[in-house]
Parts: sequence; C-alpha cells; structure tokens
Amino acid sequence: MAKEIKRILVTGAVGQIGSELTMALRKRYGSDNVVATGRKTAPSKELKESGPFYFIDVSKRETLEEVVKKHKIDTIVHMAAILSAVGEKNPMMAWDVNMNGTIVVLECAREHNMTQVLVPSSIAAFGPGTPLENTPNDTVLKPTTMYGVTKVAGELLCDYYVRRYGLDVRGLRYPGIISSETPPGGGTTDYAVAIYYEAVRQKKYTCFVREDTRLPMMYMPDCLKATMDLMAAPFETLKHHSDFNVGSMSFSAGELAAEIKKHVPEFKVAYEPDFRQAIADSWPRSLDDTCARQEWGWKPAWDLAAMTKDMLEALRKRHTAGKL
Repeated sequence: MAKEIKRILVTGAVGQIGSELTMALRKRYGSDNVVATGRKTAPSKELKESGPFYFIDVSKRETLEEVVKKHKIDTIVHMAAILSAVGEKNPMMAWDVNMNGTIVVLECAREHNMTQVLVPSSIAAFGPGTPLENTPNDTVLKPTTMYGVTKVAGELLCDYYVRRYGLDVRGLRYPGIISSETPPGGGTTDYAVAIYYEAVRQKKYTCFVREDTRLPMMYMPDCLKATMDLMAAPFETLKHHSDFNVGSMSFSAGELAAEIKKHVPEFKVAYEPDFRQAIADSWPRSLDDTCARQEWGWKPAWDLAAMTKDMLEALRKRHTAGKL
C-alpha cells in the first residue's frame, strides 16, 4: 500500500499547470498542507493568499531543503521546467533547470524518505522513429529538442530511483495542455491556447504551425484529474512508473480553428510556420494510453467541442471584466 500523502511541495507553482494544480491540491489536502514555490515570476493573488508560497531555485539543493524541513514535506510535485520552444533558444538553461532540478528533487526525497514524488514528462520525449499514430507507451524515444532529451533522461532517472532506492516516483507524459486561466510558458503547443485568447481579443490569429498539424491535446480539468488520479493510485497496481501516456483528444490546427468559428463566425486565421513546426512534426498525432487506463483507471472527460465552448465562455467573461 502507498503511504498517505500529507504535506505537499509544488515546484513551478506559478506555471500554466502548476498554478491550477496547486489550487486543486489545496482543495483536496488543505491549503496549509500544500506549499507552492516558484523561481522569479510573482504568484497570482489567489495563489499567494490561499497558502504558503516561497521563491526557490530548484537546481540549488539548499533552497529546496529549507522549505522541505520547515514544512515537514512528505511529497514533492515537481512541475518546474523549461519548455520546448524556450529550451531551443537556450539549451543549456533547459538542461540545468530540467536535469539538475530533477536530481535535486529526487535526492532530497530519498534522503528524507518521502512518501511520493511526481515528475511529469511530455510528448516531447518522442521523436523520429516513434510511430506517430496511436503512439505506444513503450516505444522508440529519440527526441530532437533539449526539452525532449531532458524528459527522456528524467523518465529513466526517476525509474532508477524506484528500482534502486524503492522511492515512489511517478510521472505522466502530458500532451498539449489548454487552459483559460494561465497562459502557457514557451511550449510548441502554445498555439492551441493562444488561438482562443486571440479569437476573443481580436477575432484573428496568426498560427505558427501548418493548418494540417495534428497533435494530442488535453483540457486543463482533465490534466488536473490525470495528475491527481495518478498520485492517488496504489503503488502496487503500477507496472510503469514515470512514463505514462495520457490521451484525451487529437485535432489539427485547422480543425481547432473551425470549431472556434462555430462560436465566432468572423474569426480569421493565417498560418505562418516557424521553427516550432519541425518540433511539432516530430511528435505523435495521437496516443495509446492503455497502460494508464489499465494500471490506474485513467479516463478523460472532455472533447474538442465541449472544451471550445467552455474556453470561449470563460475567456469572454474575463475579457468583459477587463482581465484578459
């Protein structure tokens, strides 16, 4: 049986996923029991006032250790990372934050005999040689970006800590994540979020990938559910640990634009592919997430139509209120 999770530290808590995940964890485990951390970006008022928050540099052990000891942390959710597009502009920074940060988190968890560590991976772990349709959980991993390299190395490192030290480390390969609350932070799938914002703001958008570019995507409510469901799964049911595919929906940039036009008929989209196109072309078009479904009961709830309706409603409310 997995040990009980009591006090959680979230790294990267100001990021796109981390900010909403922190609030969801506080709702489940209690606000004072979930400690949020970030490196530079100021937290939102809601995040800062709802529970403890600290600025740390996750690649420096002492800054993490201080908070772990102060709050008697037993679980770390390690969301801090440099994403694909930003990572290609500064590969050494991506390596430093993603790899050194991960080993610091794992060593801290091992030495403090923690209950659990969650280190998410990404579809960026895939690359040339990987089947693009219905990509298997266990397949060729030869990424073409530094971000992808660090995710593959991170998966292997996390599984090593499970085998070598018996540490309960878990991870899931996020597809593109779409949210109306926090803008994305420099990933190749950012267009799938920005397109909604610009449909509401300006009724036009210039997309940085081709119209026929198809990638796996997931709405934030499903992302939060997947993460928390994996955290809650009994350890003994898991055959995989740090590399679960999680699927939800796949669509092309053109199909996404067409769905938005059902709600915003005057919306116009231009396509001007840049360096991110080659990255997108190396990633899967759809995922086989049978392992997640069988080992911990994963099942998504949202599709493209329902997500688009919900996204546009939320963004219109924020735009009307002057908060977009």
